[in-house]
Amino acid sequence: MKLVTRSQLGWPASAAPTQTSTKGVKVHYEGSPVSTRLLSDHDECLAEWKAIRRSHLANKQENYSDVAYNYAACPHGYLLEGRGLGKRTGANGNQELNRAHYAILGLVGSSGLVAPTDAMLAAIRDGIELLRAHGAGQEIKGHRDGYPTSCPGPSLYAWVQKGAPRPGGAGGSTNTPSKPDAGRRYEPFPGASFFRSGRRSPIIAAMHKRLVAVGCNRYQSSANADVWGSGDERSYAAWQRKCGYVGSAADGIPGRASWDKLHVPNV
Repeated sequence: MKLVTRSQLGWPASAAPTQTSTKGVKVHYEGSPVSTRLLSDHDECLAEWKAIRRSHLANKQENYSDVAYNYAACPHGYLLEGRGLGKRTGANGNQELNRAHYAILGLVGSSGLVAPTDAMLAAIRDGIELLRAHGAGQEIKGHRDGYPTSCPGPSLYAWVQKGAPRPGGAGGSTNTPSKPDAGRRYEPFPGASFFRSGRRSPIIAAMHKRLVAVGCNRYQSSANADVWGSGDERSYAAWQRKCGYVGSAADGIPGRASWDKLHVPNV
């Protein structure tokens, strides 16, 4: 995952209302001309994203508290933070629809740059998985699903209708270990509440070994490797950062998406 944060964009914390869960994610496009210059100059992508936020904040009729989307994705495969995690979107048409789904914008439009690159699709998929790890349900829809609009345009909507598959070998995170061995069984995610101070389990010992193997060893010693403690939290936070999570999203408490990528052997 290639994430550009609000801080890197020079933006303050989002003033959007808090919302910690939804049914899923809706995909959007700009619905207006987008310059093909974005294809050759990533700075143009950042300028476009900043311009969208300025236009939303200037829209007194809609009274936006921030850029409407949780994230945007650019042609170069970057996921651009908008409202971010745990924030209600302002993009889906009305408050009922906004409460139902988070929102990700692909930086394509009605003319000029109209077709998403594979890298953009991979970044949108990165955003979907990130949101799923922090409260989004499994639904993936287009803006037009439930609201009368042409958004997210024919190309993106066709992709959404296929289930938003990740393009093979394009644009996704390169910070995770290789795919699991064929036929190998891996430990299913036991739930975030499993990881509490003093918990003793062979699952934690297996996780400890995997964190060391993937270069995220922040342990002071290997004693009591089967007991959850501060070393596990520091090491898992390093793994989350390696997966592309930042800030409070890298808190050291396992979530389903990062756990599934770690490939902890079945015990």
